Amino acid sequence: MNLPFNHTVTIIIITIIVSMMAFNSPQLKARLIFWPPAMRRGQFDRFITHGFIHADGAHLLFNMITLFFFGSIIESFYRQYFFDLGFVLFYLGGLIFAILPSYLQHRNNAHWASLGASGAVSAVLFAYILFQPWKMIFVFFIPIPAIIFAVLYVAYSIWAGKRNSDNINHSAHLWGAAYGIIVTLLIEPRLIANFLQQLIHPPF
Repeated sequence: MNLPFNHTVTIIIITIIVSMMAFNSPQLKARLIFWPPAMRRGQFDRFITHGFIHADGAHLLFNMITLFFFGSIIESFYRQYFFDLGFVLFYLGGLIFAILPSYLQHRNNAHWASLGASGAVSAVLFAYILFQPWKMIFVFFIPIPAIIFAVLYVAYSIWAGKRNSDNINHSAHLWGAAYGIIVTLLIEPRLIANFLQQLIHPPF
């Protein structure tokens, strides 16, 4: 099976449509958001649906721009697996894997909820870094080597997660990043040598 359309763009379009609908429908948002008590009702689809809604426009825009720039590159690697659906499965798996530790931590907390594609987007971004560790990533228009960004991103996520002073699920970011690296290396172990070779020979 060789599907002719870009899976990254398709995911972005679906996410934008569903997020916009949820902005205007509190009932839809409440049904799709990841809310631990819903698991006891058998609503396991929330492990995936939470990644298609966002807190606000900025949250949606940041995730979708990041996915757009890095998703197509990783998609070209993953589409050769699982009957052309490798990238879609990788992305959905990232949503599930990234939220799972948070669920285990908050499974009895009816006041906790989470939403957004950040876990899966982190998986895509960190998988990309395995291929191009010194590629420049523009963060608020500032060019930063991908590997430097990765270190800062992980450090900040750990620090902010311990402070727990904002409304962001930093745990999902970290576990999504770990998922992206682990799954990609399991599928193509030779990337380890390629990554290390590039790391010790920066292009400057």
